[in-house]
Amino acid sequence: MKTLRVRSVLFLALLVTVVASASAATARKPNFLFIYTDDQRWDAMSVVQREQGERARFPWFQSPHMDRLAAEGVRFRNAFVTLSLCAPSRAAYLTGRYNHANGVANNHTPFPVTSVTHASLLRAAGYQTAYIGKWHHGSQSGQRPGFDYSASFVGQGRYFNCPVEINGASTPTTGWIDDVSTDFAIAFMQQNRARPFSMVVGFKSPHGPRGGANLPERLRTKFADETSRPVPNLASPAIYRPAAPSEGKATTGARVNDAHLDYLRHIAGADENLGRLLQTLDDLGLTDDTVVVYASDNGYYLGEHGLGDKRSLYEESLRIPLLVRYPRLVPKGITMDEMVLNIDLAPTLLELGGVPVPHEMQGLSWVPLLTGKKPAWRQSFLAEYFYENNFETPTMLGVRTANAKIIQYPGHPEWTEVFDLAIDSYEMKNLAADPARRVQLTAELDAQIKATGYVVPAGMDQPGQRTEKAAKKKAKAKQP
Repeated sequence: MKTLRVRSVLFLALLVTVVASASAATARKPNFLFIYTDDQRWDAMSVVQREQGERARFPWFQSPHMDRLAAEGVRFRNAFVTLSLCAPSRAAYLTGRYNHANGVANNHTPFPVTSVTHASLLRAAGYQTAYIGKWHHGSQSGQRPGFDYSASFVGQGRYFNCPVEINGASTPTTGWIDDVSTDFAIAFMQQNRARPFSMVVGFKSPHGPRGGANLPERLRTKFADETSRPVPNLASPAIYRPAAPSEGKATTGARVNDAHLDYLRHIAGADENLGRLLQTLDDLGLTDDTVVVYASDNGYYLGEHGLGDKRSLYEESLRIPLLVRYPRLVPKGITMDEMVLNIDLAPTLLELGGVPVPHEMQGLSWVPLLTGKKPAWRQSFLAEYFYENNFETPTMLGVRTANAKIIQYPGHPEWTEVFDLAIDSYEMKNLAADPARRVQLTAELDAQIKATGYVVPAGMDQPGQRTEKAAKKKAKAKQP
């Protein structure tokens, strides 16, 4: 009987210990690791290429560490940015606000240092915060606002031996910049493993200039002899940029294929460094307690609609990869089709960190989706772009729903585009002449304009203007 009582006491003690440990684990604030690339399109992941089957542009592409994240967490299949351009999207991630509201609507505007961001609010709540790698808000330098620590370069930097500002102090580095940024990020995690941290890591890849001397030796011949597949909309020109008769042919061929390979080689390099970051979390015992989010600042055209770069509102430009892993909360290997946006990141991190979300933030927290609560979710969103000098893409705004899209071009009503995405995913048949579709989507656009407080921000470039830099360049070219 005495032995039974002793065993009962021991069992109760063990149970209390287990419950206490579980409670402590549950109560622990999660770490945050947000990793994003520059110009990675939504389908530039091997898990997506496999899913696409015969529609895949590069079925031979491999990104094992992105695939690992997808297998261990959630892959959002309909993730978008609200303005497809580097600095504006980065500002949207930080502030949770549309670019017409957050003060950054082009690439040359510095990020306002007084902005309320997920970093500034998490820092005030006791998190150790860090920004590593590409910042890209004009030529803004100095310690990154809202972060305790930053190891970041100015503007576009360069791929090799890029000077890095450590808390604002320029420091020489050696090696490929995405490898170097990863080294800084690993060191930060090692030094802050015992307390909650929130770190943003910005890779330069796959932003141009790409290939050759801008790739490390280990990547320069990767995917050799592979060929990207064509898609139907290569010769379907953007409505604001009518193609020359031969332009459709310029989106295929050996030279174009080499450019595609270099683009994917850079993404493969980013994937390698993602693997290093995930391995560090494993080695430090932080995997279960860390929310990892992987994304891009915008999509990218590889000849679709006769375009390169990004900026406009077709799918290849707006859609991005988005993976979320948090073992303590998020199921493994789940795909979700709800439309999620870059402005959603900030409210999501704040809610997971137990920090109130300011009402000024226009994004939605993903937490209800991630926890399987099936909330009422957005059925459409506003997309925008504002004309920039030295680029031909005009100001535009539009609405995307789950299966349709309207794009309007202020000053050019004849360019209005309407697409039925359910049957025309390549956006080749403009249905703007269909009055029922146009009226319905125009009403939704008007509702989104009102709901988001859309205005064209003051000081935006206007067609016909030239920047001072461009004017000086042109004047110098005329000199004998």
